[in-house]
Amino acid sequence: MSKNLVIVESPAKAKTIEKYLGKDYTVVASFGHIRDLPKTGMSIDIEHGFAPNYVVSPDKAKTVAGLRKLAKAADTVWLASDEDREGEAIAWHVANVLGLDPKKTKRIVFHEITEPAIKAAIASPRFIDQHLVDAQQARRVLDRLVGYELSPVLWKKVRTGLSAGRVQSVAVRIIVDREREIEGFSTQATYRLAAEFTTGNGSVVRAERPAKFKTKAEAQAFLEVAEKSTFSIKSLETKPGKKSPSAPFTTSTLQQEASRKLGYSVRQTMTIAQKLYEQGLITYMRTDSLNLSELAIKSASSEISKDFGANYVHTRKFHTKSAGAQEAHEAIRPTEFGRRAAGADSGQKRLYELIWKRTIASQMADAVLEKTEAIISFAPSHDTLVAKGEIIKFDGFLAVYLEGADDEEMEEQGLLPKLTIGEALGLGWMRATQSYDRAKPRYTEASLVKRMEEMGIGRPSTYAPTISTIQDRGYVEKTDKEGTPRDIQIVELTGQGIVERIQTEMTGAERSKLFPTPIGELVTDFLVKHFPSIVDFQFTAKVEQDFDEIEEGKTSWNIMISEFYTPFHKTVESAADISREEASGARELGKDPKSGKPVIARMGRYGLMLQIGEAEDEEKPRFAPMPVGRKVDTVTLEEALEQFKLPRDLGQTPAGESISANIGRFGPYVKVGKLFVSIKPEDPFSITLEKAQELIAAKKAADAAKTIREFEGSDIKVLNGRFGPYVTNGKTNAKIPKGQDPATLDLPACEALIAAAPDKPRGRFTRKPKA
Repeated sequence: MSKNLVIVESPAKAKTIEKYLGKDYTVVASFGHIRDLPKTGMSIDIEHGFAPNYVVSPDKAKTVAGLRKLAKAADTVWLASDEDREGEAIAWHVANVLGLDPKKTKRIVFHEITEPAIKAAIASPRFIDQHLVDAQQARRVLDRLVGYELSPVLWKKVRTGLSAGRVQSVAVRIIVDREREIEGFSTQATYRLAAEFTTGNGSVVRAERPAKFKTKAEAQAFLEVAEKSTFSIKSLETKPGKKSPSAPFTTSTLQQEASRKLGYSVRQTMTIAQKLYEQGLITYMRTDSLNLSELAIKSASSEISKDFGANYVHTRKFHTKSAGAQEAHEAIRPTEFGRRAAGADSGQKRLYELIWKRTIASQMADAVLEKTEAIISFAPSHDTLVAKGEIIKFDGFLAVYLEGADDEEMEEQGLLPKLTIGEALGLGWMRATQSYDRAKPRYTEASLVKRMEEMGIGRPSTYAPTISTIQDRGYVEKTDKEGTPRDIQIVELTGQGIVERIQTEMTGAERSKLFPTPIGELVTDFLVKHFPSIVDFQFTAKVEQDFDEIEEGKTSWNIMISEFYTPFHKTVESAADISREEASGARELGKDPKSGKPVIARMGRYGLMLQIGEAEDEEKPRFAPMPVGRKVDTVTLEEALEQFKLPRDLGQTPAGESISANIGRFGPYVKVGKLFVSIKPEDPFSITLEKAQELIAAKKAADAAKTIREFEGSDIKVLNGRFGPYVTNGKTNAKIPKGQDPATLDLPACEALIAAAPDKPRGRFTRKPKA
């Protein structure tokens, strides 16, 4: 047995580290946390300083037993979990569960999994940092309190299965606020003027009028003057410029750039980065520091000098502006700059290359530019046009890397030909194009991370799980939006005079944007009204600062939790007075002209819905789906009443069966007998009998192709399924033994297979609130 036992979080990390330490060290994994708050129940002793009741989960019992055995046999135990709060808490839990002596147990941390870094950590161990543990514990306890006290309020007042969280609810609010801003945006049309000229030697010059015209009449008047004018270069200004490289990656900037350049989701980026880190290829990937070690800077400089030349080297030290950043940590960088390509698969290789390029570029010289601006005048008008161009005199860091941009294309200015003041220009064309100003774009995962970081909400370790959570729980969906055609007017001056034409453009198309769902908007409105502190941006950022102060030992975690919990709990208690109708966002649209009962738009169990009548009425309310594209606050009484005309009777089949069209939980459909047929993208209000019969026939043909055998007078069938043939009675599915021809099965054989099929566990599924 080895004298030294090193405990890390993951087997991959253990495997990499063990090869550096030799035979006197055994490196094993705890597989993350071995102890945590139980999945059910509050498990926080509120009356006694908010003491958490940690438990070892059953699936970790075998891991703990193995670690105990190894720890007893070792002379020294080294706790080598990650260097952040979560890693410190993992080390603390391991020490407590294994009953390790704090004075003999050694804690080591490192920014990278390389032989020099591991041996340096072994040479300078420390003890567990209780302040770091307390900061993690405060976050864990606070999030559990919020989740377990607030989620049941949402269950009772809004809808079963909902949840709320200190960071996730704020993230949803950011997206909802942007959606409301977009919905309330009123677009204005203007006219942008551009022109193309030729010089005496045939070179082309593109120019624009800096100010836009407010009306087509103004643009047309300008072109009428231009038609009778001569054009020349009024002035030329050439001045030097430069571009500087971006800082090396932090967690958030890596997530943003990987989204822009590689199309990775935030979760995907962090999963791949974790694997690169565990293989010893990059430094620790959860960091908000921009710092690079002296050794890293020297190594990068050497690589730049070797590959590009000494004039491309410009060493820099970047400093993090945000409060609470750990300057002692490092930015995300390669562990070896001489390794240009690395990774076990294409995803890892692409992300590694991005990290390598960004880090190398950060230590390279500025790009040197020459910017030229030409002012073009035309007589007799006093107006002017502007032509711009730039020349890269020295590419510097651009030889390696250029940062991407969110939601807008980076403007690239072309080169201008050689021009002289007073030089006459010939007009090729001049065009005024109608354009519309646009609302701020919806968030992508990357731009949401950027916004949260700017607001001080969350920390590097929280961005990925937060964005995944709000999508997994149905508050936000990442989707595409198809554009719609729009006519734009163009007034153009050419050699044939001034002409007007209409051009169609697609507008409003969006890709992989975050849209709030109706339930996301409803929950946000409920929390803003009744629990404003939970979704208050400044309050949420303040909580993050409180965690930082706990980490620095400036305040006690119990006191911080107490100051939060007391007013929060009072607000939760007062929520008992909130009516379910108010919480569900119900809105009365008016009265049904036939019954005189109220027509109500509200959130139902399966989404937005319409209702005629109240639940307390003797006669049960009637229900209908919300019209497509409408919400509780936008649907009109007329639109709602139209929905109650469903189901719509279309007629009959040749056999005399009635066919009706309706909208259900899964969209529009037609029904004949017991058969339901989806009619997407057809409209149930306009679909014809002929079209419905066509879709019904296609459905029956598909079902027939799926049916191998059926038995008269019995519900039992032999069907072709996704995973092969099977037997079913509509409630129980049974596998067919290998080698058995499904077509030869008779009814008794099928009944025997169904009787022998294992029972599926049944029962009502109840969601548990999550911290």
